[in-house]
Amino acid sequence: MTPETLAEIHAAAFPDTRSWSAQEFSKLLAQQGAILSGDDRSFVLLRVTLDEAEVLTVATAPSFRRNGLAAAALEKAEETAQKSGATQVFLEVAEDNEPAKALYARAGYTQVGRRPNYYLLKEGAAVAALVLQKQLVRA
Repeated sequence: MTPETLAEIHAAAFPDTRSWSAQEFSKLLAQQGAILSGDDRSFVLLRVTLDEAEVLTVATAPSFRRNGLAAAALEKAEETAQKSGATQVFLEVAEDNEPAKALYARAGYTQVGRRPNYYLLKEGAAVAALVLQKQLVRA
C-alpha cells in the first residue's frame, strides 16, 4: 500500500479527528521496526522497539467495517511483531470508540492506563485514551 492509500483510508476512518497525511505515513513506514499489515480496505501500522510493540493506528474504510478485516490485520501484525522480538503490545484507543474497544477485548488486550484529553476532535473537544496491553505468548 502506498502512503497515499493509507492516508485516504485513515481520513475516511477518522472523520472527527485530524487524519494523518501521506507524508506522515511515509515517515512512519521508513522507521526501523515499522510493520504494516492489511490491505487497501483495512490496515494496522505498528512499530517494534526491543521487546515492545506499539500499535500506531488501526484503520478500516467505513464500507468494509464489521467484516473481520481489522482483526485479521491486527493478528498478522502481532505475529510479525513477535517474530521481530516483541513480547508485548501496547496501544491507545479513544474511550468512546466502542467498536475498537470490542475488537481489542476480543484480541486479548486489557486496560493498563488512561490518558485524559488525548484525542483532539475537530470541533475542539477532547476524548480520553485508554492504554491497552497484550502479552504475546511464545510458541
